[in-house]
Amino acid sequence: MREPAVYIMANKRNGTLYVGVTSDLGRRAWEHREAVVPGFTSRYGCKLLVWYDRYDRMDDAIAREKQIKAGSRAKKLALIEGMNPGWRDLYDDLAL
Repeated sequence: MREPAVYIMANKRNGTLYVGVTSDLGRRAWEHREAVVPGFTSRYGCKLLVWYDRYDRMDDAIAREKQIKAGSRAKKLALIEGMNPGWRDLYDDLAL
């Protein structure tokens, strides 16, 4: 079942951030954690799922991802702090 989501991965609290969009958050977060796909997250060790938001439609998720990416780092940090003030890895909370 596809469930569009926008998410933020980090390498540590207040560290390097990666914003992405996917139709399968559990699979995609696992790929980042295991560094399966070479790229930004594997290079910078962004293995912690620190924020996400689910959507009914992929086009809405893509629009939100673009909005977040265009925003400041401070706005990204505020999103994370609002949902996850302890910067806990949310991966284990996902219903996989």
